[in-house]
Amino acid sequence: MTLQDFLNEMGVSYHLSNHATVYTSQDLAAREHVPGDKVIKPVVITADGKPMLCALPASHRVDLQALRTELHAQSVSLIDESRLHEIFPDCEIGAEPPIGKLYGLPTLMDQSLCADEHVTFQAGTHTTAITMALDDYQRVSEAQVGKFGRHL
Repeated sequence: MTLQDFLNEMGVSYHLSNHATVYTSQDLAAREHVPGDKVIKPVVITADGKPMLCALPASHRVDLQALRTELHAQSVSLIDESRLHEIFPDCEIGAEPPIGKLYGLPTLMDQSLCADEHVTFQAGTHTTAITMALDDYQRVSEAQVGKFGRHL
C-alpha cells in the first residue's frame, strides 16, 4: 500500500507538494518554507535488537542515551543505512515517511513535535512532501510520545 493510499484509507486530510530534489529534512524545511521544528525527520533505530522508527524535528538529533532510558532498553543504536531499502522498499533512501505503522514498525515521536499544529515530511521520494495536522499524524502513525531529541 502506498503512503497516499494509506492516508486516504485512514480518512486523513493532507497536502501533497512537489518540489525540487532535497536530501535532508532541513533542506525540505527551506524548500517548503516551514521552520525545521515543523518538519519530521524519521530515524530508524534498533532497541535491544528490535527496529523502531523515531520521529523528531529536522532541527533535532537523536540522543541515544535519552532514547535508551526512554525505552528502558539495554542497547540502542542507529540502524545500518544498508537495511533501509529492505524496510522501506517503495521509498528512496533518505526520503522515508515517518509512519512506521505502514512498514510494520512502532513509532516513537519526540515530544517537541507536540508544539505544532501541522507537520511536514518526505513522502517517499526526494521530490514530494506531505503536510498534515499533527493530530492526524499521531492517529495514523499510532506514535507514542517520548523525550529523546536534542536541538542541534
